[in-house]
Amino acid sequence: MITALGLLAGMLTSGCWLPQLVRSWRTRSTTDFSWAYVAVLTTGITLWLTYGIVNVDLAMIVANGTALAALITLIAFKITFDSSAARGQQEVVPYRVDAGA
Repeated sequence: MITALGLLAGMLTSGCWLPQLVRSWRTRSTTDFSWAYVAVLTTGITLWLTYGIVNVDLAMIVANGTALAALITLIAFKITFDSSAARGQQEVVPYRVDAGA
């Protein structure tokens, strides 16, 4: 029962990355994420994954392995999209603000 609870919690916390990855892919923008944030979070998730492996905790391994895969995808997006924006290949406008609003 405890493992099932951990797996459910892991599915929810790791699954929360999916909408952000889809949004980043659609907008071709990851400027909202600082490299410091991504680096610290990736380090923390990697350490939790290592902890789960050492303790042979299936829920921790699955949850943090999934989160790490999502972060690696986000890093790949950030490298690709940030360098494209720096080269001026695309202008990213995630939303429009009306002057009269």
